[in-house]
Amino acid sequence: MPWIKVIEKEESDGKLLDIYTRIEKNRGKLSNIMKIQSLMPDVMESHLDLYMAVMFNKSGIKREEKELIAVVVSALNDCAYCVNHHAEALNSYWKDSAKIQQLINDYKTVELSVRCFAMLSYAEKLTVDPGSVNEHDLENMHIHGLDDTDILNINLIVSYFNFVNRLANGLGVEFSDEEVKGYAY
Repeated sequence: MPWIKVIEKEESDGKLLDIYTRIEKNRGKLSNIMKIQSLMPDVMESHLDLYMAVMFNKSGIKREEKELIAVVVSALNDCAYCVNHHAEALNSYWKDSAKIQQLINDYKTVELSVRCFAMLSYAEKLTVDPGSVNEHDLENMHIHGLDDTDILNINLIVSYFNFVNRLANGLGVEFSDEEVKGYAY
């Protein structure tokens, strides 16, 4: 049970009901990470817009890679909610739950492309020790074929998940097997 009051869809009206309905239409269902923001519908709406812009844009970073970054950042932050949600999304691409569990335990042990490792190395450093990130970290991604737009998108994904991990962990957002399944990817 979350640690603050949550307004369920059945109890909502006005703008909150409109946002809940939009989320269900676009994402397939309503997640607990959105419902935790129900006391501030304007913030929830902005959060949803940011999520959609960062995770569903047409950049050089594939959806699968975006979910890969989401899982690694969330695992580094020990955010079970986001790890489970985005592992489910990643599994829609990988179809290999053992490999995903290995990724959650230590991404460095998973067979991935050098390009993916460059992205994940940057994601780890930006998550664990953001003050130490420097231009050499970006140059490493350039060397592996990522352009500045890709790097900006990676930074936004990492930054977004550091934000949302703290939202989930800081407010007691819970998940169930049913709650993590059935979203539009």
